[in-house]
Amino acid sequence: MEISVGKVFGIDLGTTYSCIAAMDKWGRPVVYNNRDNQATTPSVVRFTEDNEVVVGLQAKRSALVHPDEVASVVKRKMGDPDWRFRAWGTDYAAPSISSQVLKSLARDVAEQDQSGATVTEVVITVPAYTGHEFREATKFAGELAGLKVIDIINEPTAAAFAYGFLQEGNTAQTVLVYDLGGGTFDVTVIRLAEKKIQVVATDGDPKLGGVDWDEAIAAFLADRFAEIHPDARRPSDSAVGSQHLMNLAEEVKQSLSQRSSYLAVVQHDGVQAEITMTRDELEELTAGLLHRTIDLTRRVLEKAATKGVTAVDQILLVGGMSKSPAVKQRIQAEFGIDTRLTDPDLAVAKGAAIFGQKRELESYVLESLRSRGALTEDEQLEDADPATLAEVLRVTADERAMGREEVGDLVATQISNVTSRGFGVQVLDRKSGEHRVEFLAHAQDELPISVEQQFYTSADNQTAVLIKVFEQNSGDESQGLDANTAIISGEITGVPHGWPKDTPVDVRLDMGTDQVITVTARHRAVNEPLVLTIKVGAASAAMREVERAKVDELKQRE
Repeated sequence: MEISVGKVFGIDLGTTYSCIAAMDKWGRPVVYNNRDNQATTPSVVRFTEDNEVVVGLQAKRSALVHPDEVASVVKRKMGDPDWRFRAWGTDYAAPSISSQVLKSLARDVAEQDQSGATVTEVVITVPAYTGHEFREATKFAGELAGLKVIDIINEPTAAAFAYGFLQEGNTAQTVLVYDLGGGTFDVTVIRLAEKKIQVVATDGDPKLGGVDWDEAIAAFLADRFAEIHPDARRPSDSAVGSQHLMNLAEEVKQSLSQRSSYLAVVQHDGVQAEITMTRDELEELTAGLLHRTIDLTRRVLEKAATKGVTAVDQILLVGGMSKSPAVKQRIQAEFGIDTRLTDPDLAVAKGAAIFGQKRELESYVLESLRSRGALTEDEQLEDADPATLAEVLRVTADERAMGREEVGDLVATQISNVTSRGFGVQVLDRKSGEHRVEFLAHAQDELPISVEQQFYTSADNQTAVLIKVFEQNSGDESQGLDANTAIISGEITGVPHGWPKDTPVDVRLDMGTDQVITVTARHRAVNEPLVLTIKVGAASAAMREVERAKVDELKQRE
């Protein structure tokens, strides 16, 4: 494989499998195979006693023998500051482990690409329905892998980008992206029009995915094994046995997407059992899981309807679990909408690669315009003279041996998004005397956001004002502190004595299309406002330094 245009790679960093893509010299998104000649790499990492790091299929297989050395399903822990995986006396946070997967993908490109390409700049995808700390943890994983993460893009948006890019013509349509991956579920309503991708509404569950189907199958196999061999120890009672069941469960699940029954052989405690599982049994066993996705799909359609979008032209099935016949059958039965299985394992990475090329072209064209004096440093592409912009686009296309229309369309394509969660500040409820969250931005608000609200001091002679910003935790907005996550805080200080209770404090929340949040708070007695830019909190910063040191140590031992 050879790329000659884009230098920004797209990465789908998945719960169970990951992959990397780039644009080839014909302007198509192409996924790189790994050293096992597979398009996807298991998101599994082994830390050996000799400080060797093994990633992918070998690590997954070794879990059958060394389960305590192998970390998997780590994506579900991204953004959790307290979670650690311990191997040989060392604790690893989720970004450290994920960075090893990213490094492995980058090495695969270096080995496979005939043009000598190296992975330095990337776009990494994340589930749409994840919080700020998850996104920051993902960026940090890229940093630990030695990569420059130029952007984070939501997985459904990436999939829709790939779908729209590969479609013939520019027919406007509304699609629902049903993304059921290995560990997360996203469902998003998106409007596709000429040179525009507009996210209307999004919902999901970051703890629902194919691994939950695997666990249900593993429990089924363990129960049947116990029935056949009542005197033997249950395979689920040991780490090795549990890992064997999970690997076998994935095999059963994948096979039953193609056939009506499958014979599994469970070996444990010196005996073995042949266990047949039918597709009907699997569907009955996991009906509750599938029903949860249907409920969330129905909910996102209701959210879209409140914004004036009452019809969906097509449902795009994305993610490995979407290959299950039960998924398509249930969706069609529930909603009666044309359903398409769209490159379910690779669409997200391909969309990220297309978006990466768009970002790289935008940056190049913007710099070219500024170097010509056609734009100032503060001006953006939309401020450019149309004729000058057209000339720069033409030159850019010719320099890169790309189609002029292709370059123009990519640069001109606009992507608008919504917030998946609400954000607010802590306030004192004077009626109850309790602290609560007053939301300034709400889930499904269209980006960018700028909202200002006036609050008041709670006491006479208050010399400092605490500004504490919270992010919504659950699907439904709740003002209770426990239902939200504090993501940053700061104080307005230096307020002189003499200011009475109920002195106004103006708080403004700005959230850009990059989903970086800035909170500005101003007390009329203080000249300089308090400005909080939410990128990463102090606790996370401390964790970053520790994890960076661990990764550096692993590099030295390579």
